[in-house]
Amino acid sequence: MGNPISFHLTGGEVHDLAGADALLPAMEAEALIADKAYDADKRVLQPLAEAGKQAVIPPKANRKRSRTFDRHVYATRHLIENFFAKLKQFRAIATRYDETARNFLGAVHLAAVAIWLN
Repeated sequence: MGNPISFHLTGGEVHDLAGADALLPAMEAEALIADKAYDADKRVLQPLAEAGKQAVIPPKANRKRSRTFDRHVYATRHLIENFFAKLKQFRAIATRYDETARNFLGAVHLAAVAIWLN
């Protein structure tokens, strides 16, 4: 349905894989639908395969060995993008008014609950 199952706050200059390192071990879903930034063998694809989970991630253009992915399942990724678009409609989230990470993450959780309830 495109709703996140967890949040992990990282620095603005940190690569997306830092968030994956924190969230993947506790992932309960049967499949991970993600963009090309998560096409990393050791950090994402192998741990998912070992856990018996499906990785629906398109391969990077510079990948030496191309691999396949389910394009029909990947087409549902827009639901995740829609959630983030709704989240950014909350002005305090989009402009990050809160100075501390704790307060900002709390505001993200509160906004997510408001989105889920609507």
